[in-house]
Amino acid sequence: MENPKQPGYSEEKRTVADQANDEQDFGALLAEFEAGTGDRRDRKVKIGEKVQGTIVAVGEDNVFVDVGTKAEASLALDEVRDDEGEITVAVGDEIEALVVTLDRETGAPVLRLKAGRGAAAAEELRQAYAARVPVEGTVTGVNKGGVEVETAGLRAFCPISQLDSHYVDQPEAYLGRKLTFRITRFEDSGRTPNVVLSRRVLLEEEAKARAEETRRTLEVGKIVEGTVTSLTNYGAFIDLGGLEGLLHVSEISHQRVAHPEQVLEVGQPVRVEILRIEPGKDGTERISLSRKALDADPWDGVAERFPEDRRLRGRVVRLAPFGAFVEVAPGVDGLLHISELGGGRRLAHPKEAVTVGDELDVKVLSVDPERKRLSLTVDRNGEEGIEEAGESEESQTEASRPAQRQPSRQDAGPSGAPSTGSSGGGFAALGDVLQGLKENLEKRENEA
Repeated sequence: MENPKQPGYSEEKRTVADQANDEQDFGALLAEFEAGTGDRRDRKVKIGEKVQGTIVAVGEDNVFVDVGTKAEASLALDEVRDDEGEITVAVGDEIEALVVTLDRETGAPVLRLKAGRGAAAAEELRQAYAARVPVEGTVTGVNKGGVEVETAGLRAFCPISQLDSHYVDQPEAYLGRKLTFRITRFEDSGRTPNVVLSRRVLLEEEAKARAEETRRTLEVGKIVEGTVTSLTNYGAFIDLGGLEGLLHVSEISHQRVAHPEQVLEVGQPVRVEILRIEPGKDGTERISLSRKALDADPWDGVAERFPEDRRLRGRVVRLAPFGAFVEVAPGVDGLLHISELGGGRRLAHPKEAVTVGDELDVKVLSVDPERKRLSLTVDRNGEEGIEEAGESEESQTEASRPAQRQPSRQDAGPSGAPSTGSSGGGFAALGDVLQGLKENLEKRENEA
C-alpha cells in the first residue's frame, strides 16, 4: 500500500482516497441516522390531527417541518408572516399545526397553523372523502340517532351505529373525546356541506389487519395473552388481537364456577392456552381456550391424599337427581349417592336431606383418579370420627361405636335425624325411635 508521504504518491491519488473515505463516513452516518430514526419516521398522520414538529428549512413559498413522517410536512410561508410581512419563525423552532391534507403523490402532510374556515375547510374534507383518508374530530354533542362531531372547523354527524365497533348504550360517555373517523358521505348543500362520519369502519379495518397478524401466530397448545370482552352464562369471550376466542365456563378453573362473572370481569387481562382451532360456519375460525390448563390439576395424587375409608369434612356444592356433590378439597368433588342419604328411607330427591352449602362429615368409599371420580358415604361418627394425624386404628374403632355414647347433634345425618349405627348411612328409622320410647315407658311403669 502506498504512503502519501512517500515519493511517487500523487495528489490525484490522495484526492481519490479522500473521496472514498468521505463516502464511507457519510454512508456510516446515514445508516446510523436511519437506524435511530427509522421507527419515528414510520409515523402515520391523519387529516384533522394536530402535530408537533421542528422547522428544518424555510423556502420561498413554504416552511418544511419534521413531524416524524417519511416525507417532511409543508406549511405555507404566509402562515408564519406577521402583519408587516416579516417571517416569524426560523430553522430549529418547534411549532404545532393542523394536518389539513396529504399530498397525493408523496403522501407528505400539508399543515396549517389554524383550522380552515368556510370553503377552505370544506375543500379539505372533500379531499379527505375522495382519498378515503381518516380525519380527526371531537364529539361535541348528542342528538337523536347519533352524535355531533367537529372536524376541520366544521360540524359533522356520526350515527350511533357507527360510533364504535359494538352497540353504544350511552353515547354521552363519548362527549369531549377526540376520535378518528372516515367520511362516508360528503354533500355540498349551500353554505356548509353535509358530512357523515363513521368510526366503526376504521375499527373494523384495524381489527381485520390485527386478526391477519394474530392468525399467523396462533397454534394449538400456545399460551397467549388476551382481554375479556364479554361474559355469558356459558363462558367468556377473549380478544386475542383482532380475533376472539371462547373461554368456556368449564375451562375457567378447576373449581366449579356457576357463572364467569364470579371470577372474571370485562376488560380484565388473562393468560390462556389454545385448546382447539376449528373452522366456523361463517368462514371464521372457532378458537377454544382454557385458563385452568395453566394451573396444577387438583386430581393429581388424589388417590394418596384420599384413600378408601379416609374421613373428611366437605361442603355440598350442587345437587343432582342421583345424589349430592361434596367438595372435599379445592377442585375435588365427590359424589354422595342418594342411597347414602336416606338412612334407610327412600328419597325422591337429595334436597329432602341436604341443601347446597351444607357441611357434612363423609368417608371415602372408592376413588378413581383416571376418571376423576370419588365416591363418598355419610360418616356416622361426625367430628369424633374424622381421622386426625397420628390417630391409631384402635382408637378410631373405639370412636366408631355409637352404642357407647348417646346420640347427639354430631351423630345426626344431613337431615338432623339421630344415627343408629346402621349401615344405611346415619339415619334412624321411625320404628326404632318409637320402640325406644315404648321401652322407656314400660321401665317407668315397672319402677312405680
